[in-house]
Amino acid sequence: MSETDSTEASGATRRHALGAGGLAAAAAAGVGAGALTPGATGSAAASGARGRGGGALITRPFPATGERIPVIGLGTFMTFDTLPGAPRGHIRDIVRCFRRAGGAVIDTSPLYGAAEANTGWAIAGSADDVFLTDKIWSTGEHLWDDSHALRSLERSMERLSRDRPLSVVTCHNLVNVDVVLPLLHAWRKEGRIRHLGVTHHDIAYFDLLAHWVERGALDSLQVRYSIRTRDAERRVLPAAADHGTAVMVNMPLEKGRLHAVVGDRPPPDEALKLGIDSWAELFLTWVVAHPAVTCALPATSRPEHLEENVRAMRGAPPDPETRERLAALLAELPGFADLETAPWYPGKSYPGLVSRAQAAPRERSPWWPS
Repeated sequence: MSETDSTEASGATRRHALGAGGLAAAAAAGVGAGALTPGATGSAAASGARGRGGGALITRPFPATGERIPVIGLGTFMTFDTLPGAPRGHIRDIVRCFRRAGGAVIDTSPLYGAAEANTGWAIAGSADDVFLTDKIWSTGEHLWDDSHALRSLERSMERLSRDRPLSVVTCHNLVNVDVVLPLLHAWRKEGRIRHLGVTHHDIAYFDLLAHWVERGALDSLQVRYSIRTRDAERRVLPAAADHGTAVMVNMPLEKGRLHAVVGDRPPPDEALKLGIDSWAELFLTWVVAHPAVTCALPATSRPEHLEENVRAMRGAPPDPETRERLAALLAELPGFADLETAPWYPGKSYPGLVSRAQAAPRERSPWWPS
């Protein structure tokens, strides 16, 4: 993906009235990303920031250790993946803006193509200051062979320029979880990693995800949760609350599909009254307002979109009644009910290693999931 990706959805479909905000206008007012205080994790990132963006940073604790992290992190799936030799300066720009805004949590995986290596390149020199969450997707040469998992961890440490243990390592999509989870516990005991957990984004696996929360002595789990997809409320989030498990939310923006549903509409008055003036902030604030959620992990390839996302790290959350009213308003929009079957990343293209690898079997295979 180039730094001038023209396939990104238009800014008008992602936000409303940011002509008075955004990076350009904020910079003119002296509160743009470049003016933010590096490492500002306990106070407003920039004095005079408009609306909720000027409030105190919201943090939540990891129950296992008490370490507090901001409620908005940075995902890297697809958005940080590039082809060899492709421009990647936008990735460093995004990471710098994120850190200057008070962000600390970056989530990646060996499965995300070049994203893990690009993340390491973007944080070089400060990798040990980032709350890095990574994953293991490994089966080994035979049952209980842990050599592949160990090589995966060592390779991730090298790609991420990491000297101290990774903040979180999770069993990616529950792959070989019966073997990998005991291994993660051993690694934590040995000081190789700090926290351990499991992940999944597919609703069909949520009961199994909750099962591992209930019996796996987890520090963390990663699960899909959004204003549209609330299935995690049934069992996963209550299990996490009961067992002291941190909840990292993937797909809080439904991979661009929520913005496609709202289109050019302005946010509802209910949100504007809370000082929320972009859809991204609304969607993310709604997610992190749930008391069981520790951190949401939206991904983006554009610094101006990052600015909207990180605004959800500050300001008072909506109360439960307001959350329900906002969800009900969204549910009335055309396309909202059908979001689950809509393609990921509408109007966008991320030509990285993953997309290139996917193209060949897609052309060869007589069947493809829809």
